Amino acid sequence: MTDPTGRTDWGPSLDELLGVLDLEQIEVNIFRGNSPAEGPQRVFGGLVAGQALLAAGRTVPEDRHVHSLHAYFIRPGDPDVPIVYDVDRVRDGRSFTTRRVSAIQHGKPIFTLSASFHKEEPGLDHQLPMPDVPQPEELPSTRDRLRAEFGKVPGFVRWHPIEMRPVGPLSYEAERDPQLRTATNPVWLKVDGKLPDDRLTQVCMMTYASDLTLLDTVLLRHGRSFEGISMASLDHAMWFHRPFRADEWLLYAQETPSASGARGLARGLVYTRDGELVCSVVQEGLLRVVDTDDQEETLQ
Repeated sequence: MTDPTGRTDWGPSLDELLGVLDLEQIEVNIFRGNSPAEGPQRVFGGLVAGQALLAAGRTVPEDRHVHSLHAYFIRPGDPDVPIVYDVDRVRDGRSFTTRRVSAIQHGKPIFTLSASFHKEEPGLDHQLPMPDVPQPEELPSTRDRLRAEFGKVPGFVRWHPIEMRPVGPLSYEAERDPQLRTATNPVWLKVDGKLPDDRLTQVCMMTYASDLTLLDTVLLRHGRSFEGISMASLDHAMWFHRPFRADEWLLYAQETPSASGARGLARGLVYTRDGELVCSVVQEGLLRVVDTDDQEETLQ
């Protein structure tokens, strides 16, 4: 695919991604989703999480907005087969609504998500301040940095219309220079295009994007690139604090507090460029050191 500037390494457009994130309702609580025509060899975790959250949100009154989700990645998804999302309407209370979603392929669950929705009400208000970092206009994009280094954009960056501008080093740079190793990974990101105004679309797109760089943070701490590492998301949790737009610049301030037992933990705080904290994210992932020939190993 070619982007508006004529590049041929851009990947799916935003309209294509929105079309994939959208779901076909096939029963009252059952939805069906697909994967992009161009993408990774297994279903991207952020995609199935975003679709599952959308399925849950489609069963909730419009005046209630998601405030948290907790998810587990159980099996690798097959991008050539539709995913069926079965929504369990766990509870509809006076202020909170709870949903549980199972994503199913080949008759087996590949992913589960629990989400809670809240009717807005006033209360106490505070937040941690945003880190002091350069503005996104002062930084090159991930694509441009990779293109300058390798002459092209590798496939793992090509299949999403998310503009990312890392403040610090990329994993291959930290692998080459041990002094660049760091436990923090602030990245500016935004959807490359205009999104619909509804809040559910905004949070589903942020859910999609939140899975793109968290495990990179663990690699940065150890000066490792993707080569020789088998990686997979294991679980994912998000809390949505305030409204935001995913098509405007957001600072994803990530850090890794621990890695052990072939698992790494990363967490992130998401800020608007005005410094408002809008989202918190935590993820644990598999990071198994393997021979290069075995790198295509999938999570069992």
